[in-house]
Amino acid sequence: MAEFVSIEVDAGVGTIRLDRPPVNALNNQVQIELADAAAEVTERGDIRAVVLYGGEKTFAGGADIKEMAAKSYVEMATFGAALQGSLAALANIPKPTVAAITGYALGGGLELALTADRRIAGDNVKVGQPEIQLGIIPGAGGTQRLARLIGPSKAKDLVYTGRFVKAEEALALGILDEVVAPDDVYAAARKWAAQFANGPAVALKHAKAAIDAGLEVDLATGLKIETQLFTALWATEDQANGMNSFIENGPGKATFEGK
Repeated sequence: MAEFVSIEVDAGVGTIRLDRPPVNALNNQVQIELADAAAEVTERGDIRAVVLYGGEKTFAGGADIKEMAAKSYVEMATFGAALQGSLAALANIPKPTVAAITGYALGGGLELALTADRRIAGDNVKVGQPEIQLGIIPGAGGTQRLARLIGPSKAKDLVYTGRFVKAEEALALGILDEVVAPDDVYAAARKWAAQFANGPAVALKHAKAAIDAGLEVDLATGLKIETQLFTALWATEDQANGMNSFIENGPGKATFEGK
């Protein structure tokens, strides 16, 4: 039984809930539990989409600085790789994912949010990569996922200054995809995830894989990846059901089994 991370499932939507008061700091144990949760939601057939949530007050305040400050260089080499691995496990969940951000997502908290496909936040949130203020740089994807999301120039501004960014600016920068009232954050995230609960699970998995893998290669290679994943869907029941339903009943009426 995990102490700080739980999984709740309702109608095909799984919520990975982080609960380590007061600020959901990402210590080593939390990182392990997040990786375990990622593995579980990946394997479970009753989970078709995932919400990352830190509760009503705050998403995640970053890494556990007290824990890291006491480590030697040799210890941090191992710790840093493990931190990267735990967040990579979340990024690699082959299902639609959305981060429901309340309060703030700073440092490792923003890096956690960046592993999701979409980010929905309250209009009072603050996000940022303030590691530079500690004499270090982001080490859990902040220099990589953030730059790919909003471009290198904007990412460098945030990483170099370590400044906190309010919701309106974060939305304009492209860090956030949707801003709602603070009390509506989880409901809005769950609503977005719920639309995939009865969708073609294999096609959604392939869509995510094609986009993510394509971002890492040149266009020609990306197109080859797309073709391989596209044609592979002719081995699924959902492709047959979807196309037959379209021919017989028109668009938007197919029933998918996720196979």
